[in-house]
Amino acid sequence: MAYATTPRRHVGRMPSAPARKMGTWKMAYADFLTALMAFFLLMWMISGVSQEDRTEVANYFSHSTPQIATTVPLPEQTERDRLFSALSLDPVLQLKGDSLILTKDPQGIRIDLVDRPGRPLFESSVATLTESGADLVSATGNALALLKAPISIEGHTDAFASDQVTYSNWELSSDRANAARRGLLGAGLEATRIQAVSGLSDTKPLLPGQPHLPVNRRVSIVVHSGG
Repeated sequence: MAYATTPRRHVGRMPSAPARKMGTWKMAYADFLTALMAFFLLMWMISGVSQEDRTEVANYFSHSTPQIATTVPLPEQTERDRLFSALSLDPVLQLKGDSLILTKDPQGIRIDLVDRPGRPLFESSVATLTESGADLVSATGNALALLKAPISIEGHTDAFASDQVTYSNWELSSDRANAARRGLLGAGLEATRIQAVSGLSDTKPLLPGQPHLPVNRRVSIVVHSGG
């Protein structure tokens, strides 16, 4: 509680001690009593109101009037999204690590089977799949056999020079694409789903800025989708 003081001075006498002003607490006390009376009046009024009326009053002040629940429709998943989900969630393909690269392509889904250190896809300079490469192609074929979308197969090489007369990178990439095609068919893929098999030599490296890296030696399988 705050106090206010006023000094009094009498002529010819010693100054007396300050006198307290004791009126301020009365206003605070009166405000407290008013609020207390209002609270008890409110309690008395509520005690005579039915439960239904109380609920209606509560709803009015809380703006909790019942409203029809609405759900926002989720965007419809495209065929390309469904294909990507099916392939990315395949447990066998997940085990292949960075030897298999899965990306969305304007034509659908692109699966790149690539060379990795210690895990080459093909024997050097020939179209013969290595043991790890044959296993990778077979696993991909098993996953694709569960789908219905048509596919295309592309063979790619790195940019190292080859014999441009007798057996160039064009022949090598084409032969490797066909080797992958035979591996996919052996894993259960229907031959009628294959739309094209092509060799692109070193014209479309996976890493355009570093066309000589082994990762550019790969087989690309494009799973076509309608959207």
